[in-house]
Amino acid sequence: MGKIFIVSATIAGLALSIYYLTRRKDEPKGIEQLIGNTPLIKINSLSRATGCTILAKAEFMNVGGSSKDRVALAVIEDAEKKGLIKPNTGSTIFEGTVGSTGISLAIISRAKGYKCHIVMPDDVAQEKSNLLLMLGATVEKVKPCSIVDPNHFVNLARKRAEEMNSSNSDAHGLFCNQFENLVNFDIHYRTTGPEIYKQTGGKIDAFVMGAGTGKHRIKQGGTIGGVSAYLKSRLENIKVVLADPQGSGLYNKIRYNLMYTSHEAEGTRKRHQIDTIVEGVGINRLTANFAKAIEYIDDAVKVTDEEAVGMSRYLVNNDGLFVGSSSSVNCVAAVKLARKLGPGHTIVTLLCDSGSRHLTKFWSDEFLQKVGIEAPTEGLDFIKQASPVDTSV
Repeated sequence: MGKIFIVSATIAGLALSIYYLTRRKDEPKGIEQLIGNTPLIKINSLSRATGCTILAKAEFMNVGGSSKDRVALAVIEDAEKKGLIKPNTGSTIFEGTVGSTGISLAIISRAKGYKCHIVMPDDVAQEKSNLLLMLGATVEKVKPCSIVDPNHFVNLARKRAEEMNSSNSDAHGLFCNQFENLVNFDIHYRTTGPEIYKQTGGKIDAFVMGAGTGKHRIKQGGTIGGVSAYLKSRLENIKVVLADPQGSGLYNKIRYNLMYTSHEAEGTRKRHQIDTIVEGVGINRLTANFAKAIEYIDDAVKVTDEEAVGMSRYLVNNDGLFVGSSSSVNCVAAVKLARKLGPGHTIVTLLCDSGSRHLTKFWSDEFLQKVGIEAPTEGLDFIKQASPVDTSV
């Protein structure tokens, strides 16, 4: 009887140990568990209009409200593993950004015990800098200028980190360098791509999206590159298409291997050129992330400001989706591609962020009137047919 009791007690003890070990894995974690595994939704209105199944990964449901949460967390954790920064030492995360990456970095920096210093152009939508300040970040605004200028917002962010690291202190500065840091590409290969594949059961004909950052003349490519690299490793016939806004030269780079936009023509270039109201997509310079992404991109689609604005109003009126400018660009490109492929295909894109970060510009009728853009309210007639060459944007 005693042996039976001992054996029973031992089994019960092992079961209890297994229970607690298992439960420990499932215990609540920090905000990092709110990054990734975002829903893949069907955009009903666009699917009905085109006869294709148009799906969008709702990246605006990440804790920081955009797909940049993935990159921000990955860059910080990579730096920690390399011993470049340690939490709660006064170390600071530095980055040059037009908004979304900075917001993601500000949130994750606070959660992990770091300070955050963001350098951004002074013409970015005001709500972005306001949100950064509320999240406790230091915000340094600068005049827009060329990436070759030492006062460009990216170059200044690098300089600020170097200045901190030049002092004899336990506090270190980390320049995230999102445009050149291949952690950007890798995190989307390891997370976003596999999530899309699993959510669709591998039934995808095309993946389409833009490449940020556009208005201020530099570019990432980490998202489209990482996702496409993963999907192409699983799906032999999938087509990857770049959505490119006006003022960017990537369309012609993909189509003709020529980095050119009509805004660069002799006599048309401005000293501080503002080509588009779309904040977050496009480029006229190749970065490490986009250079790696090019081999996975099959084609490109051009999207105008008018088309992006029209799509944003169409989606909110027909689907209740309140999205930002880059998400609108992606959806315009998805429709253009659907019309080209014909009914019956499945196309996946990303909804990068919500319209709440674009209230004073992209979603402001007053601002749009000043720049000569009228927002259509009904139908998809505002979407033009694809132009073979970028000559009119």
